[in-house]
Amino acid sequence: MLRTLTVTRYVTPLREGGSLPAIVEADDDGMYVLKFRGAGQGPKALIAELVAGEIGRALGLPVPEIAFLELDGALARSEPDFEVQSLAKASTGLNLGLDYLPGSVAFSTKDIVRVDPLLASRIVWFDAYVSNVDRTPRNTNMLYWHQRLMLIDHGAALYFHHSTNDYLARSRDLFKPIKDHVLLPAASELSEAASVSKHILTSEVLDAVVEELPVSWLDMEEQRVAYRAYLQARLDYADLFVEEAQHARAQLV
Repeated sequence: MLRTLTVTRYVTPLREGGSLPAIVEADDDGMYVLKFRGAGQGPKALIAELVAGEIGRALGLPVPEIAFLELDGALARSEPDFEVQSLAKASTGLNLGLDYLPGSVAFSTKDIVRVDPLLASRIVWFDAYVSNVDRTPRNTNMLYWHQRLMLIDHGAALYFHHSTNDYLARSRDLFKPIKDHVLLPAASELSEAASVSKHILTSEVLDAVVEELPVSWLDMEEQRVAYRAYLQARLDYADLFVEEAQHARAQLV
């Protein structure tokens, strides 16, 4: 289960990306990257971050710890930027935080040769499964921390959030954006990655992930059932997006 912590100190905004997250300190004395519920994409971005991140962690991929963060919007009153103050006030209550990785270094395309082919394949499979469009050479959303690769920023996953189409129909999506995945050139073991990943993602694992979704982030409780149905259907049709990834990789040769 995710821990629920209370933000005790607002440290500084992170001005990369459009959601304007912040570094904060919590009541466990740890530092976290706070993702605001009141940001432009609203709770859906936090839902994508939680669902994708926890699935990644269940798969044994290097995703930082995720925690719920209770925020008093007044904590940012010392921040001179009015936009940040407004965002904090609009996000009073339950938000999402990721363990802050001080001293981390951004992943470069030159680092692809350092990534183990099976790990690269598992990450490509994972991103195709959760339909994460945001792990490209332009924006890798990966860091090296203590010489270990870390996956961050999954708010762009669950791409059906941005479509009016039926979500169960989208579960059969081939996910053509996989052709732009930064690790696709190294993902030479996609079949093995698929076999391992599908074995890990049992019904119990998927149940546990969707049960973590806070009621306050959902428009109605039925959404929890819908997310669960989508994740199962996506898994059932995984061969489709694996074949698409293999086809896209073949075009790179």
